[in-house]
Amino acid sequence: MALTGLQIYKLLPQTNCKECNFPTCLAFAMKLAAKQAELSSCPYVSEQAKTQLEAAAAPPVRLITVSRNGNQIAAGNETVLFRHEKTFYHQPGLFVRVRDSQPLDRVQALAAQVDAYRVDYVGLDLSFDGMAVQSDTRDPAQFKQCVEAVTAANHGPLILVGDDAAVLEAGLLAAPDAKPLLAGADAGNWEAMAALAKKYHLPLSVRGATLDELAHLSTQVQAAGVQDVVLDLNSRDFGNSLAGMTQVRRLALKHGKRELGFPLITFTGESAGSPEDEAALAGQHIAKYGGFVVLDQFSPALAYPLLVLRQNIFTDPQKPIQVQPALYAINDPGPDSPLMVTTNFSITYFSVANEIDGSGIPGWLLVADAEGMSVLTAWAAGKFDATTIAKGVKTTDAANKVAHRKLIIPGQVAVLSGELEEELPGWEIQVGPREAVDLPGYLKVMA
Repeated sequence: MALTGLQIYKLLPQTNCKECNFPTCLAFAMKLAAKQAELSSCPYVSEQAKTQLEAAAAPPVRLITVSRNGNQIAAGNETVLFRHEKTFYHQPGLFVRVRDSQPLDRVQALAAQVDAYRVDYVGLDLSFDGMAVQSDTRDPAQFKQCVEAVTAANHGPLILVGDDAAVLEAGLLAAPDAKPLLAGADAGNWEAMAALAKKYHLPLSVRGATLDELAHLSTQVQAAGVQDVVLDLNSRDFGNSLAGMTQVRRLALKHGKRELGFPLITFTGESAGSPEDEAALAGQHIAKYGGFVVLDQFSPALAYPLLVLRQNIFTDPQKPIQVQPALYAINDPGPDSPLMVTTNFSITYFSVANEIDGSGIPGWLLVADAEGMSVLTAWAAGKFDATTIAKGVKTTDAANKVAHRKLIIPGQVAVLSGELEEELPGWEIQVGPREAVDLPGYLKVMA
């Protein structure tokens, strides 16, 4: 039975040394109880306590990390089936697959396109994570050349896919700066693949047609010394993959099946009949319950909705997306340009900023720190008041950016105008429109 945070705390050294990166032993114990920390992070726990804490400390889904050039993607450590129960912690990695049977110039061009693609989404920089390189030829030299072409054009982590350990080792030698995921172990080759993964201390994916086969292979490679395992449930279509992946997650979380407590890898191009089908299947795997999602198609039209979907699902619903409180210049404003204020909730900021930008009118936008809340919500919570706004005016040095002393506040908080005039003596507080969409018309009238 899992231990509570207080039960775990009693077994810890209680030194509060902070070497586990938590402020106290009690905080570390609570994270262990929530399956959000590893017991190995504590250097002073006794061997006797380790034995008692092993079950409580191990996350139900092991965290697996692949990395290269300082870039990494981690999957696993999830503790719930549904985000509304708590939150999801590690978003799945999105990879694009190339094959060593393809022309090298085509491989390199696609790798470069994936590497260069970036999406600015409500102030967040979204991108695909890396490349998967598959050996179709089973020729070590050709596979090595393909990996070299990919690494020359793409700086992200790698997944090396194949069924021959010698071929994959040639690919490893072509990317000495990488800690890739090795994919392709099955009932026929798992011993050689496990030996390779153990030699280079790398995670290994195992492929099984059924849950029983997958669990058996997972147990075998762990016994061979490979603890970082990724599961490949060889069900590729919409219905079977959804059912199988949900069963794996449920068995790991609800029934404590350690042999299935690992992230899943999916290959969406192996059953999709069109790019649209592949995008839909990838979206399904992002939501339920892919850890590494490998696509065969890539285009901005396909990539953008998947990146936004992933971001929305793996954003903590209890923590609103925020932008940095600051004074933002829009359309190259000067000292006579209007000064407006809003909150640092990202959607609010981008709604207001986009309307100002679209109007073509130069303006200064003061973003006050409202703890990521929208205007009306922040005002009701006491986070967007006259004191907060006045503090923003002073700390951003807005008075030295404009020659006038006029501040436009959102119409929804018109009641703050009198208090603001007291907080900012000599300033004229103007009440703007209630909705951002009406801001361009308001500014044209006021100009």
